[in-house]
Amino acid sequence: MRTYTRRILIVSLLLAPVLFAQESDKRAFGVLPNYRTVESSVPFKPLTARQKLTIATKDSIDGPSYVMAGIFASLYQLTDQNPSFGQGVKGYAHRYACSIADQDMGNYMAEGFFPALLREDPRYFRLGEGSKKKRTFYALSRVAVAKTDHGNPTFNFGEFLGNGVTASIGNAYYPDGVGFRPTMQRMFTQIGTDSISNLLKEYWPDVKKRLARRKQNRS
Repeated sequence: MRTYTRRILIVSLLLAPVLFAQESDKRAFGVLPNYRTVESSVPFKPLTARQKLTIATKDSIDGPSYVMAGIFASLYQLTDQNPSFGQGVKGYAHRYACSIADQDMGNYMAEGFFPALLREDPRYFRLGEGSKKKRTFYALSRVAVAKTDHGNPTFNFGEFLGNGVTASIGNAYYPDGVGFRPTMQRMFTQIGTDSISNLLKEYWPDVKKRLARRKQNRS
C-alpha cells in the first residue's frame, strides 16, 4: 500500500500545475491560493471583517487546496504519522479528512476570525523590490509581523493564535498526537508552511515575467 500512496503523491504533484495553472494571478505557481497577496506599492486600504472572512473562504474552497491536502495526507501516510489511522485506502482517507480540517480551520482562524477580532490585516504585502536577501527575509518574517487595520506594523497575533487554536482542536481527532508537544509541533508546522507560502508569493510575479519573456523569445 506504500506504493499506492506514492502513486497518489506523484500524480497529485504532476497534475496540480496542469489542472489549475490557467488562473495564474489567483494561484502562485499554479497551485498556491493567492487571494490575499497585494503589492506594498499600492495605497493601503483596510479590509472589513466580511472581506477577511471572504479571503479565508476563497483560500479554503480553492480547487488546488484539496490537491495540497492530498499531498500532505500522502506524506503523513508514507511516514506513518498517527499509526492508529492504519494504512490502505481507509487510513489515507482518514489522513486526508484531517488534512482538510487542519487546512480549513487554519484559514478561518488565522485569516478570518482572529484578524477580524484583533483588527489585523491578514494579507501578505509583497515587497517586490530590493535585494534577494532583503526580500527573502521580509517574506519569511511576515508570519511574525502583520499590519493593523490602520496600516501600522504589529506582531502577527492572528497567525500564532489562529494556528494555535487549530492545533489545539486537532487533539480531538489526532488520538496519537494529544498533548502539549504534538500540539506545538502541528502549530509551528503550519506557521512554517505559511512562511514558505509567503516566500513563493513574493517571487511568483518575477518567475511569471521570466517565463513570459522566455516564451516570447521562443516565438
